[in-house]
Amino acid sequence: QVHLVESGGGSVQAGGSLRLSCVVSGDLSNRYCMGWFRQVPGMARERVVIIDTGGGTNYADAVKGRFTGSRDNGKNTMYLEMSSLRPEDTATYYCAADRGRAYGCRTTQSYYGYWGPGTQVTVSS
Repeated sequence: QVHLVESGGGSVQAGGSLRLSCVVSGDLSNRYCMGWFRQVPGMARERVVIIDTGGGTNYADAVKGRFTGSRDNGKNTMYLEMSSLRPEDTATYYCAADRGRAYGCRTTQSYYGYWGPGTQVTVSS
């Protein structure tokens, strides 16, 4: 059984920074794609960044240049460094894993079968 748990969410003013973490347990192979997604109530969940086993990244246009995704396979942990935060970044952030791929990661959330419970990020103006 694979479990993902996010941490690091909180409230910050516009222009501030936060660092989210996602710890994976139950599958220590680290050979799978991972991603950060976010969702606002009433809206569809959207991709933030996808990270392959080697650390290669694929960002959504809305966060390019402001967010940095990374993973430490030795610690079974994925990170999301968020800077220059904007009120429109306010959402619940989820980490997810696609154990069907290690590279050539898919960006559609339906392929990600394992999800954390989410962590809230609130950015005030």
